Amino acid sequence: MTPVRLLALDLDDTLLRSDLTISYRTRNVIKKAEAEGVAVVLASGRAPAAMERFSRLLGMHKNPGYLICGNGTVIRESHTGNVVHESRIKEGPALTAYDLAAAEGFAVQIYENDIIYISRSNEFADADQKLTGLRQVVVENFRAMVAGGVYKLIIPGDPMLLAPLESIIRTYLGKEITLFTSKPYFLEILPAETDKGCALARVAELLGVGREEVLAIGDSMNDEAMIRWAGRGVAMVNGDERIKNIASLVTEKSNDDDGVAEVIEKYVLEKRRA
Repeated sequence: MTPVRLLALDLDDTLLRSDLTISYRTRNVIKKAEAEGVAVVLASGRAPAAMERFSRLLGMHKNPGYLICGNGTVIRESHTGNVVHESRIKEGPALTAYDLAAAEGFAVQIYENDIIYISRSNEFADADQKLTGLRQVVVENFRAMVAGGVYKLIIPGDPMLLAPLESIIRTYLGKEITLFTSKPYFLEILPAETDKGCALARVAELLGVGREEVLAIGDSMNDEAMIRWAGRGVAMVNGDERIKNIASLVTEKSNDDDGVAEVIEKYVLEKRRA
């Protein structure tokens, strides 16, 4: 089996425990992998500002590397903050998606820098603020902001109600956008041909790493593309059942019980030493 040279890790419900911490054991195992020459990339739906404290906790600001932010809409150098790739939704599809969501009574939100801009206050945005540490701002003319260009749109809501909306938006926009759920209560709209898988492929190319040398770990539908693309795609046991069915491997332990550390020890460190 080809040794792993690139390790891509989702954050929420994968690398992060439920209390939004990374255990000492997991941090130590990641450092051991890096010492063996494995490049580690964080790949999250979070905005760059909401990823920074975790990348710094892992010491990623000290060495050349990359962060995949916003589910692949932005790729940044971890040590400089420089953007090496970004993608925004075209104005037409963005406005259509916003209008369809608003017509069905849903709020919409956008991430820019360290702010969550929202069309109106809602309980899901409040939960997102607690999760990410970003502050929220209600924008009166939200449609005009959308027209100005956005990385992605988030439509928060009851999962049972989001499913019909997802079908509506997919019918209207099709291949003009990328569409999936991240958290069950978040429907995400990204530019066409933009996802964690595309971003991971770009990072692998920058690092000179082959697809078969990549291992990716995630838990939700926004991780689908990178789990499918990676030579070895791993799903968390606490993850979405659809992701577990797609992955080549499912962890034995959850995010709260060092599931990521278990995979790195068994499928990265032990294999390299063998």
